[in-house]
Amino acid sequence: MRTNSLGQEIGEAAEDYQAALFPTSHVIRGRFCTLEKVSEKHFDDLYRNVYGPGSDDKQWTYLPIEKFASEPDFAGHLAKLINAEDPYSFAIVDNESGEAVGCFALMRINTEHSSIEVGHVVYSERLKRTRTATEAQFLLARYVFEELRYRRYEWKCDSLNASSKKAALRLGFRYEGTFRQALVYKKRNRDTSWFSIIDKEWPDLKNRFENWLSDRNFDEHGNQISPLRKIDT
Repeated sequence: MRTNSLGQEIGEAAEDYQAALFPTSHVIRGRFCTLEKVSEKHFDDLYRNVYGPGSDDKQWTYLPIEKFASEPDFAGHLAKLINAEDPYSFAIVDNESGEAVGCFALMRINTEHSSIEVGHVVYSERLKRTRTATEAQFLLARYVFEELRYRRYEWKCDSLNASSKKAALRLGFRYEGTFRQALVYKKRNRDTSWFSIIDKEWPDLKNRFENWLSDRNFDEHGNQISPLRKIDT
């Protein structure tokens, strides 16, 4: 542990530190999906597949908004996503069908201290529990660490949202703790669980993602051979 001239313990040196960059990419291409900055061209797909009345009721329990009952209502929400710089929202476009099947965002963007969060994650039933969904998270994390140069990548959720916490751990985020009575939403309390990945952890996680996504890890029926959290780096 480093100490200063007064004998007090201090953090590790960051003499070559540079501030991170603000997200600007409009297209991030992968093998199974492409992340595209949300635009009007995604309206029909996102309403039909993700945000509209046909979406699964259960996925809205822990989100700050409800699904949209009509296209005019959704139009207002989409306009906010398009115009906002933070959150910076991406549509997840399936490469095979060409349809937007999910949406997520980079948010709480702090370039000075090199910290950023992935949030507002909304998947269609077609995207959930698929190889494509994992690739989408991999593409976003790679963009954050390798192009934007962030030191810290966060995931937060309602502490009662078991599926979100499980997903964070599977993707390599580490649990840091729970902030009690952090928010009020939908007229109820939210204790918020915090998770993160830091830059020094990314190289091993990147290898794990790439090995998991490889064809070698899937059988002839498309089933995974090794789970992401257990695969060799």
